[in-house]
Parts: sequence; structure tokens; C-alpha cells
Amino acid sequence: ANGYYNSRWTKCIWSSHDLIDMVYINNYIFNKDVYIQFNSTVGEYVGYTEHGVYNAQLWNKDPNRMQQMRAQVDGYCKHNAEIEQSTIIGKS
Repeated sequence: ANGYYNSRWTKCIWSSHDLIDMVYINNYIFNKDVYIQFNSTVGEYVGYTEHGVYNAQLWNKDPNRMQQMRAQVDGYCKHNAEIEQSTIIGKS
């Protein structure tokens, strides 16, 4: 398709059953290139383009937004991982 490609990908990454090492990543993508990323390990947005740096700086100054993003590890990632793990364990 001709035009622009804009998307947002959210990922939860972990490698142990106790979920202590879980990382939440939220990518903003334009034309298949990440231009802004929130990584829970870093704890703030990082911009990778001029537009991304500008928006990352604005978003990092918003305490409500930052509190919501930092809470995603527990509220989104760990919550869903616990459900998935209990489903897998329950079927074995």
C-alpha cells in the first residue's frame, strides 16, 4: 500500500517463572522504524528521531503519564503472565 505505516507495539519480556526480571517495552513505530520507546528498565521514554526526542521529552515531564507507564509491568505484564502460567500449569 502506498502511504505511511504507523503502529504501536507493546511487549513483555521475562525469562524466569517468578517474573522478577520482567521488562515492559512500548514502541511507537513510523514506517517500520521505532521513533519513541518506553522501557521499564530505563523508566522513561527515549526518542530515536528528532520528532521522537521532542515527544519523549514532553511525555517524560508528565508525572501522571510516567506513573501509568511504570505501573504497566505489574498491571499489564505480570497480571497477564500469571494468567498464562496458571493456564499452562493447570493443563499439565
